[in-house]
Amino acid sequence: MTILSAAWSRNTLLVMTLIVGTVLRNGSALAASCNEAWPAWDHFKKTFVAEDGRVIDHSGTRKPTTSEGQAYALYFALTANDTAAFQRILTWTENNLAGGDMTVRLPAWQWGQKEDNSWGIIDKNPASDADLWIAYTLGVAGEVWKEKRYSALSSLIAQRILNEETSDIPGLGLSLLPAPTGFVLPGDQWKLNASYVPIQLLRWFESKEKDERWKRMIAPAMRLIAGSAPKGYAADWIIYDNPKGFQPDSQGTEKGQGGYNAIRIYLWAGLMAEKDPERAKLLKQLRPMSTLIESKAFPPEFINIMTGDINGPGTAGFSAAILPFLQALDAKKALAQQQLRLQAQPVKPEAYYDQVLSLFALGWQEKRFRFDKDGSADFYWQHFCWRRR
Repeated sequence: MTILSAAWSRNTLLVMTLIVGTVLRNGSALAASCNEAWPAWDHFKKTFVAEDGRVIDHSGTRKPTTSEGQAYALYFALTANDTAAFQRILTWTENNLAGGDMTVRLPAWQWGQKEDNSWGIIDKNPASDADLWIAYTLGVAGEVWKEKRYSALSSLIAQRILNEETSDIPGLGLSLLPAPTGFVLPGDQWKLNASYVPIQLLRWFESKEKDERWKRMIAPAMRLIAGSAPKGYAADWIIYDNPKGFQPDSQGTEKGQGGYNAIRIYLWAGLMAEKDPERAKLLKQLRPMSTLIESKAFPPEFINIMTGDINGPGTAGFSAAILPFLQALDAKKALAQQQLRLQAQPVKPEAYYDQVLSLFALGWQEKRFRFDKDGSADFYWQHFCWRRR
């Protein structure tokens, strides 16, 4: 800016000439900056993404693929400016989870080896968190890569999410159900999951889709997150009862605890833009987890959301996931503890879910992406790339 604002003296012209000459002679250096390697993504691709674009969780005996895994891989490919991998992952998702056409149906949740040893859809019920991430990532990709098909597909999926995966719950408001079927319970109860509603994604849909239902979903989502963490420890699943309000899911598999779903609630909160008006409120609500981590020197694998009792340490992936949250709270001691823990016990290369958590958290720490206050994503590579269309 100093050069541009100064008088165009002979010396200034000389400096500008040298700069332009360097760029012209060293075009490959600019290209390298534009397509800078992301080693963590390269490892994830090599380990978990097949050549055809299927994301495989090797920990399962039937090598399952979930719409969640496909969704996260799409976001990581976008973060890495990896257009080829993005298209392969999208094509596999559409062909195998959505019957070849995501304009008319949401992707099934799980695909893999069936009981009869054939391969195909195991659970056809869509998962709304995956659908939300797919629609969001397609929409952002459409913007930054100038691909109209991605933008159009994003809008169609977003409308289907609103029409098929939401419910106007009495006393709570318009809320995202975990799936189209199976989560509206008898006796005016709903089973909900706060990790399914990253506020930054809802902000983006509110801004871009112009459907007033997205705006209506933000306040209930905030209430869901708070209701899922009455003592500051987030639950995997929570029951909303009309008129009793939020109740621990004592009948579910997790028995009212927070673990492998809930860790994402802290992660999404930590990734929020500093200027998001709900960020401070969320961090305050969840701060007790930071205090507990500092006292234990690790995030718990499972925690009773009412008593704070824990069953032991979470994985290295949990330590990675919690870093943005601790950084947002300026919890220096707890942050340093978890950074040391990751150095002493790195995330296992073959651990699918831990690798997912790590790519989100460490990718953010490396400033490969940021969320703006309207939910838009800003990627590192955008500052070096000029795409011609």
